[in-house]
Amino acid sequence: MASRALAVWQNRRVVGLLVRRDLKVKYQSSILGYAWSMLEPLAMAGVYFFVFGLIFDTDRGVPGGGDAPGGYPLFLISGLLPWLWFAQSLSQAPNAIMSHSKLITTMKVPREVFPVQAVAAKFVDYLFTWPVLLVFVFALGGRTTPAGLLVWLPLAVTVQLVFSLGMTLLLASVNVLVRDVERVVRILNRVLFYSSAIIIPSGLVLESDRFPAWFVTLFQCNPLLGIFKMHHAVWYPADAPGAPVLATSIGGAVLMLAAGYLTFRRLETSVLKEL
Repeated sequence: MASRALAVWQNRRVVGLLVRRDLKVKYQSSILGYAWSMLEPLAMAGVYFFVFGLIFDTDRGVPGGGDAPGGYPLFLISGLLPWLWFAQSLSQAPNAIMSHSKLITTMKVPREVFPVQAVAAKFVDYLFTWPVLLVFVFALGGRTTPAGLLVWLPLAVTVQLVFSLGMTLLLASVNVLVRDVERVVRILNRVLFYSSAIIIPSGLVLESDRFPAWFVTLFQCNPLLGIFKMHHAVWYPADAPGAPVLATSIGGAVLMLAAGYLTFRRLETSVLKEL
């Protein structure tokens, strides 16, 4: 694995060229161009705030209480932006190999370059949304802490990158041989969105007696729960994940990377024949 990682690093210029090409193609026919990377999450945040913030009064579950700086709107946008990064990575993962089939069969580069490029392109898209988050922070009086900036933010981004890369390696290779994967991913995208405490504070489930113990345990076993609690903890220290949830997220990301890489290598020959 180390030798293949080194080979991908030696071909990082190819990864950069592919990322720039994808971004250029994505926005080249658009009038507003890169502005869409900020307008789309803003529109989604507006819809979810209307439904969950105003109709269902989700303010009461915000970590730190309803008077926490930033309130529910900042909680919503600070979870929604990294979720869009994850959701777009998940949606693109099954096609990370197939969409580059001609390049894969003609270029002499490690095949892992293409899943890495898919994850990197969505990460760059996520960085473009940070101005939206900062506008919300300044407008709503959001506050962070040294632990939020120096611990939770880099840890959340790193764990999410590892998890996304493992997931992309796994789905990209399997989908070449079993085309049903793409349909399963669409369902999975929806399920994970509502089960990862992105727009609804996790306390509404973890601190409620309305749910049976097995459901709460299952809820905590989701590796994404800890990832998004870390994203929220940057602005809401009270939402910092405890040791079990944190261990589940980090362990889940490492396991996903190992499973994705081993599956990718095992299926590599079959995938090349299919392409």
